[in-house]
Amino acid sequence: MKNIQVKWLYLFVLSLIWGSSFILIKKSLLGLNPYQLGALRTIITALFLFIAGYKSIKEIKKEQWKWIALTGILGSFIPAFLFAIAETEIDSAVASILNSLVPLNTILFGFAVFKIASTKRQILGVVVGFIGTSILILKGAELNPEQNYLYAGFVIISTVMYALNVNIIKSHLQFVKPLGIAAGNYVVIIIPAILILLFSDFFNAETFENPNFKMAMFYVTILSFFGTALAKVLFNKLVQISTPVFASSVTYLMPLVALTWGVLDGESFTLLQGFATIIILLGVYLSHKRQQ
Repeated sequence: MKNIQVKWLYLFVLSLIWGSSFILIKKSLLGLNPYQLGALRTIITALFLFIAGYKSIKEIKKEQWKWIALTGILGSFIPAFLFAIAETEIDSAVASILNSLVPLNTILFGFAVFKIASTKRQILGVVVGFIGTSILILKGAELNPEQNYLYAGFVIISTVMYALNVNIIKSHLQFVKPLGIAAGNYVVIIIPAILILLFSDFFNAETFENPNFKMAMFYVTILSFFGTALAKVLFNKLVQISTPVFASSVTYLMPLVALTWGVLDGESFTLLQGFATIIILLGVYLSHKRQQ
């Protein structure tokens, strides 16, 4: 019973942190371009994780580094840029809603590639949650007809990468410390992030003269510490103490938080969207397998 409560606590905390990440990305883009944002998010996160997880990095075995590298690229590096690019055209709340495809992809890849079995109840939960997510997407498109939904493809690609990431952690890094996984990820990806920042025109006078630059740096720092560094460690731990499907179900709760931030930022929210959130919560409940 205690372990079940801990898993739900992790899920709740992660939903608050990651659900707030989308509005932070949106605010950061007011003073940075998506490539600068993705690179800075990676570099700042790396600094936080290196300070906290230096000892954990030493404990990673040589044969585990290939999986550490792969999860770093799929679960952190590429999505950091794809989400930033996507939010130049679609609302932060819409991006979070599309991110709810992760559990569905987790089950599909878990079964097809990693041979990780899912129960009928988990599959039903994912389907129910996906129905709720679809309602939110359709209503969002109706409310925001001017948005370029082709950019939603960047988010969908990210959900595939996240699904592969969570299955790799469960299959190959089950016994590596969560902090070690997170810190090891950024050992691999910090160098390419620095190179991208150097070629992103970040160090031009025009960037620093942007009136929104200082606030953008503040937002990306908050995003890096809470939305990436801390959240990565919590998520890795959640994957290890639960199932990939349950852990990825955090993406069903995140839109509720993101939509709340959206309303506070002037975006609209309808009764139908409220009904969809109830369906999503039901899906999360059903996807939780009691006996693990």
